Amino acid sequence: MAAKSVQTGEDHDEAQLNTTINTTPLIDVMLVMLIIFIITIPVIVQMRHVDLPNARNIATVTKPENIVVTVDKTENVYWNNAPVDYNQLRTKFVDSLRRAKTPTALPEVHIRGDARVRFQAVGRVVLACQEAGVPKVGFITEPRNTAD
Repeated sequence: MAAKSVQTGEDHDEAQLNTTINTTPLIDVMLVMLIIFIITIPVIVQMRHVDLPNARNIATVTKPENIVVTVDKTENVYWNNAPVDYNQLRTKFVDSLRRAKTPTALPEVHIRGDARVRFQAVGRVVLACQEAGVPKVGFITEPRNTAD
């Protein structure tokens, strides 16, 4: 008598692979991206519209203590999106410097000047920064457009 090898159907079922997709990591990544977009979109949307000049653009780190001064094409000045008069700029800069908690956390001034505004209007903002003793002033520009 010869020995027979008998296999049952149960062993064959266990060898099959599980081909279903685990969607839990996908949903986790999607929710994290949704939270990031919800946080960053209000910052982007609430800016005054100005046509910024094209120049080499270096990414800036936005800090809450930084001051954004916008000069639009009609030479109106905005302090963090609130209209302000040129005569008030120097005193506002001095007040901001006094409110700084430490000398290392002094606010930076970021100037957003429209591409069509006269330089004199932006120069008055820079002069107010110098008179107030602002240590760091920067200009916000658009990345260079190669189509021009």
